[in-house]
Amino acid sequence: MTLQVRFQKLDSRAVAPAYGSAAAAGADLYAVTDAPLTIGAGETVLVHTGLAVEIPEGFVGLVCARSGLATKQGLAPANKVGVIDADYRGEVMVALHNHSAETRTIDHGERIAQLVLVPYLTAAYQQADSLTDTLRGDGGFGSTGSK
Repeated sequence: MTLQVRFQKLDSRAVAPAYGSAAAAGADLYAVTDAPLTIGAGETVLVHTGLAVEIPEGFVGLVCARSGLATKQGLAPANKVGVIDADYRGEVMVALHNHSAETRTIDHGERIAQLVLVPYLTAAYQQADSLTDTLRGDGGFGSTGSK
């Protein structure tokens, strides 16, 4: 299934989102910088993409880590997964966090994250005096594992 998504270049140097392979779920997002961007160990920096996107109604744009950048460089979105709502028309930016112990550098045009489009449902939340029982009940973190 192919979904038509309009985008606007807010900076002439911006690169259109691009899929790395025919079966890729996420389209790469590219950094727009005036100079190499240094991210110190444990630091978070807002990285521009120079793009605005028009996410279709009923979909959400999820800004996810690129596995290679995260595992090899320790760089991933600070909020783990960014959310682009269908009614947002501002610049897509990535809060990139350096989880490594070393300073890292992002260059102009470097792939910094990926955009995944996902359909979603909205809920009509209803307050209740009680909820249905389940075998798990209120067992929380780690309650379903044996260790």
